[in-house]
Amino acid sequence: MRIVLFTGKGGVGKTTVACATALGIASRGSKALLMSTDPAHSLGDAFGIEIGPEPQEVATNLWAEQIDPQQRLEESWREIQQHLISVLQWAGIADIEAEELSVIPGLDELFSLADVKRHHDDDPYDALIVDCAPTGETLRLLSLPDIIQWYMERVFPVERKIMGALRPVAKRMTSLPVPDDNVYAAVRRFYDKLEGVRQVLTDPATTSVRLVLNPERMVIAEALRTFTYLNLFGYRVDAVVANRLLPEEVSDPYFRRWKAVQAEHLDTIDRSFAPVPVLKARLRDRELTSARLLLELGQEIYEDLDPAAVLFSDDPLTIAKQGDVYVMNLKLPFTSREALELSVKNDELFLKVGPYRRTIMLPRSLAGRQVDRAQLDGDLLRITFMRGAQP
Repeated sequence: MRIVLFTGKGGVGKTTVACATALGIASRGSKALLMSTDPAHSLGDAFGIEIGPEPQEVATNLWAEQIDPQQRLEESWREIQQHLISVLQWAGIADIEAEELSVIPGLDELFSLADVKRHHDDDPYDALIVDCAPTGETLRLLSLPDIIQWYMERVFPVERKIMGALRPVAKRMTSLPVPDDNVYAAVRRFYDKLEGVRQVLTDPATTSVRLVLNPERMVIAEALRTFTYLNLFGYRVDAVVANRLLPEEVSDPYFRRWKAVQAEHLDTIDRSFAPVPVLKARLRDRELTSARLLLELGQEIYEDLDPAAVLFSDDPLTIAKQGDVYVMNLKLPFTSREALELSVKNDELFLKVGPYRRTIMLPRSLAGRQVDRAQLDGDLLRITFMRGAQP
């Protein structure tokens, strides 16, 4: 199955471009599923119909679903939530507030990852097009598999063992609700649903991210930051879609200055994201609220390209041996030295870029080696590992 994720700053036309792409794939005879993780629920508006939490056919060869976070919450989080509620109530928090606080922010987005993995494993479709939430939420969503994997491998087994030993004592000494085996089993099942998600989403033959933007200074700046963070977490961007460009036939003096500004911004987009291809779509003279108009948009964006193809391939992280040392190369475009923090402990590399952190599990050949130096050379962070245990 081919998976394409669309993200961008709110209001740039991300949902419209995702729908146009899905229709373009379906028009070529492939079975496609269009899935939205955006809480704005815009898919139904694009097609002019109600779209529910299960796949439904919206056009020939095209199905669509709008994730229902409450339903996913009930399916995967209820037992864990009940324990959290009991702890909060024990602490004196009222029932309603306890229920609200028991749902971790971003949890609904996390459940959508389980749906991506489920569709990938079941493989009933040729392509899965995901209309993601705006960039900030998407970046948090895509960083979660790393965080959860680290917790489950490092903290969860120790925590469960300690609580198992202390539970009889704790029950005699305090009324604080202590998690039982059912809660830990629920956490395990929750993780099992997400296991392998990162492998699917970072597989260059399977998954690509496409950034949608408008030729505006603030939108471009956010897209550049997003591009950096996606590289940090190992996600491949195979195309950028510059949307809502003023068409050539617009010659009114009122828009002359706007066209000049857009031309400058478009040049910045082309230069900044090169060699990633920049696809273009003009501003339309009507709302795109039908399959026919969306298909026309897709034809304009992709022209002779297959919208399901991998449009650009690059590896954001490589490791090479050079003599007695190993060099890890990590592509971090548009990053300054001041925004970088790096440390290594045993077999884990801790990297922070701006507000985002990533833990990279080092391969066996690097585990226990000492970082000799880390150098940011243009868009490339080079980390040299030499022999010798970490201090």
